[in-house]
Amino acid sequence: MAADPLTRWRLDGAIAAELLADTGLWRDFNDICDCGGRLSGTESEKRAFALLRERVKAASPANSGRSIPVPYGGWRARKATLRLADGSHPACHAPCHPLVRSIATPAAGLTAEVIDLGRGTPEEFEAHSAEIKGRIVLVRHELMFAAGTIHRRRKYDAARAHGAVGFLIAGPLSGHVVAGSSGRQAGDGIPALGIAPETAARLARRASAYPTVTMTIETEESPAETETLLYDYPGKTDEWVVLSAHVDGHDLAESAMDNGTGLASVLAVTRALAPRAAGFRRGLRVMFFSVEEWALTGSAQYVEALSAAERARIALNVNLDSVAGSPNLAALSSGFAGVEPFILGTAEANGLNVRTVRPLMTNSDHANFAQGGIPALRLVAGFDDPAANLRVVLTPADTRDKVGQGELRMATLFTAALVAAACNADPAEAARWRK
Repeated sequence: MAADPLTRWRLDGAIAAELLADTGLWRDFNDICDCGGRLSGTESEKRAFALLRERVKAASPANSGRSIPVPYGGWRARKATLRLADGSHPACHAPCHPLVRSIATPAAGLTAEVIDLGRGTPEEFEAHSAEIKGRIVLVRHELMFAAGTIHRRRKYDAARAHGAVGFLIAGPLSGHVVAGSSGRQAGDGIPALGIAPETAARLARRASAYPTVTMTIETEESPAETETLLYDYPGKTDEWVVLSAHVDGHDLAESAMDNGTGLASVLAVTRALAPRAAGFRRGLRVMFFSVEEWALTGSAQYVEALSAAERARIALNVNLDSVAGSPNLAALSSGFAGVEPFILGTAEANGLNVRTVRPLMTNSDHANFAQGGIPALRLVAGFDDPAANLRVVLTPADTRDKVGQGELRMATLFTAALVAAACNADPAEAARWRK
């Protein structure tokens, strides 16, 4: 009888048993959440890095890893208010949250009319192009893990390009504001706030006039530095499979799904695979990036610094970002058609149903690897599911109670299967991933 062709992708039974019995997975997830939201530049982020060092050291005491400095434009919001002049007496202040790297307003605030562009599609911007200049643009936050999503940074850039003086984005969850990055790196920009859907409803255009608001944002900006942690577990050749997750989050809650889930899963996979890496064809490189929420800065600097030869030695990047909060997993294969059979074969071999999404989505660190010519995928839960708990990412509701232990363990088992299979794939198969 012919051998099962899926055998080469099946996770070794001993490794699977270890992962199923690993109580550290749930402990690590809760301890990461205890660190807080992990906004870059805060003590919360520093506590998370210290925790990761401690846990990796416990798994592999002889491997101290290395820290790669990551300079970036430091930013902190000191104050943010949004005052509505909508006919109420007196005018009220609405809940708001400054987007990361928003510029400050004048000390007295920015007062202007608001134009509501709904979802904020390119077509909506174009249709209202004559009305945007000198006004504050209001758009809606979208489910980030979906085909056709228009990222807030694209909407922010469109508002600037059309001459808007400010930017408001309404979150998806009643009673809650929304966080996120403006995408601005340095220099010019427009003030940007996340607001609640109820506030957006109050800013509906009237027949007689546009509503008026006053935005006030006070910020501090100065050069800052964070780090990327890298741990190498060499295999039999000089090639690598990179397993990555981002550390940083936002200060509204615990950043539990995004990305406490990915960090806990990487730690568990490291515990299981690192002791076995010497027997793999390719080595395992474990990486923890930061300032991911700030336009993927940490991973961008890492990939840009790699030589052509170093990039060629990385066979695959498996990036974990928001891998629980739904039982449904998707793998974003970043335009690499040759990676999809490998993903689907690994899922089938291990009794899992995983969706693949081919177009490159630049919504996490895998995008920098892919744009650098390195095959890369992102695992994410709840893709294209507006009812999944992932819908509350970037709001104060991104807390640990949204994550099921079974969801996190399933994502971890699949990650281990992908990484182990990638580390042992024959050269011909790995060559297909680059196509």
